[in-house]
Amino acid sequence: MKLQGKTALVTGGARGLGRAYALRLASLGADVAIVDLNLDGAAEFGEHLGAPSVAAEIEQLGRRSLGIQADLTRRDDAFRAVEAARAALGRIDILVNNAGGAITPAERSHASATPEEDTRLLMDVNFMSTVHCCQAVAPLMKAQGGGVIVNISSQSGITTYNQGLLAVYAAAKAAVTHYTRYLAAELGPHGIRANCLAPGVMLTARVAAQAAARGIGTDAEAAKVPLRRLGQVEDCAGVLEFLATDLSQYVTGQVVSVCGGAVLTPS
Repeated sequence: MKLQGKTALVTGGARGLGRAYALRLASLGADVAIVDLNLDGAAEFGEHLGAPSVAAEIEQLGRRSLGIQADLTRRDDAFRAVEAARAALGRIDILVNNAGGAITPAERSHASATPEEDTRLLMDVNFMSTVHCCQAVAPLMKAQGGGVIVNISSQSGITTYNQGLLAVYAAAKAAVTHYTRYLAAELGPHGIRANCLAPGVMLTARVAAQAAARGIGTDAEAAKVPLRRLGQVEDCAGVLEFLATDLSQYVTGQVVSVCGGAVLTPS
């Protein structure tokens, strides 16, 4: 198994893409700690789990796991969560910073009109949470002699969409992307690789529920994508496998867009 004997920490791992990342790492042999603001988050959008929690699903795969509730926008909480994972699993070889999202109302997300409180919240949730976790994990990985960091960005952080909507969310994800490049430059000599995975529109339970509530057909959205379909969580999990394992042992400071080519034809 590619990750036998390794340990991982996945933030935002209680549902959706984070859950897919955690389960993929566990299937490859890693022990996985889950950090989330709401460890029961899968129930919010009716996502079916194969066990009472994602941690329990991982244990069903024969791996060690634990769930840690934390608000990663708070530096102290992030450091506490990382230490709890290290104490339980012994070390942290892989960090996947998945926590985040476009969590404020789209109708007030234009670049010229996003309220200050939305701006600060989006930067905290999407950028500062990533910074906090990277800064907590970096000393541990240095002491271990290496490690892997995969920060989840977005195609929104690469190009411009939606006539100026989601501007601050996109800026926060762009910040994650460039911060990752600086991490890679700094930490490379310590044997630590840092890369970004940038998903497009993935057909998670949350996306499906939100599209239905807004009367948006997924077929119409898929028609905008060169590959003519929306992404599945396993599309991203496969790329994570590449970035988290020795398949990418000479890859650092890069951004891999997983969007079916949508980044080529912004709308």
